[in-house]
Amino acid sequence: MEMTDLELINGLMSSNPELQGLMKEHQELERKLENLNKKAFLTAEDQAEKKRLQKLKLRGRDRIEEILAAHRH
Repeated sequence: MEMTDLELINGLMSSNPELQGLMKEHQELERKLENLNKKAFLTAEDQAEKKRLQKLKLRGRDRIEEILAAHRH
């Protein structure tokens, strides 16, 4: 039976410092994006920052997926 991604992440966290850092960064970027999404109006700077954060989050998620793919059975 294949483990879910979350179970796999939890199992790898203690032995993979890169994954730990990526998960921490992912959560921080999510928090920042949530704060931007709470605003009633986004300035041009806010919109640019939102796009930047989304790209960083996606890049991190892609790397997380690469790590998980290497450990799936």
